Amino acid sequence: MDYLSDIEKKCTVKQGPNHGPAAIPEEGKWIKSFQIEHISGLSHGVGWCAPQQGACKLTLNVKNGIIEEALVETIGCSGMTHSSAMAAEILPGKTLLEALNTDLVCDAINVAMREIFKQFVYGRTQTAFSEGGLPIGAGLEDLGKEMRSQIGTAYSTKSKGVRYLEMTEGYILSLALNNDDEVCGYKFVKLGKMLSDIKNGVDPKEAFNKNIGIYGQFENATRYIDPRTE
Repeated sequence: MDYLSDIEKKCTVKQGPNHGPAAIPEEGKWIKSFQIEHISGLSHGVGWCAPQQGACKLTLNVKNGIIEEALVETIGCSGMTHSSAMAAEILPGKTLLEALNTDLVCDAINVAMREIFKQFVYGRTQTAFSEGGLPIGAGLEDLGKEMRSQIGTAYSTKSKGVRYLEMTEGYILSLALNNDDEVCGYKFVKLGKMLSDIKNGVDPKEAFNKNIGIYGQFENATRYIDPRTE
């Protein structure tokens, strides 16, 4: 290591107390993290691309510094949704530090990686106080039985009001309006369950009808509209 002459000619003053880094909570333990392999936990990070036309929710399950499980969910940009497939292949098996310095194809995914990295290294994960953390596979719990992201899509204008297009329950088929033309409920079809039924041999029309549900005061509405065409 090279030193400037101004440094070389100075006398040495010994360092006083050095207690190392502050302990952080990790999976029910207090850990002093000196190396990346000291980091464990499960958490989520959210990122966005430069023009902010799309976003990514990244879920990582890290054990001893190694990413064992990754869930990449994106919305708003067709390129980003395809980038999630590449990122999901890239991430598992890498250390948390490797992943931070890896091109994850899309700005939003890279930003999500940056944000989640800070949570891990500062001990702010969702499993910070959970003894033993969560098993590999816990990331899928965010998706439910049919393994579909929970999506809420609604559109509105000042002149024509709101249209619910997709909610947690599923694809919106019709909106229920009360006497004041306010939304008071909706009818939906559970897309994931419907497609699973079709895949398992159920007639498509039967699968569609058996997976329809309603929410709110749908049955007591004054009128109903198709949110996509009316």
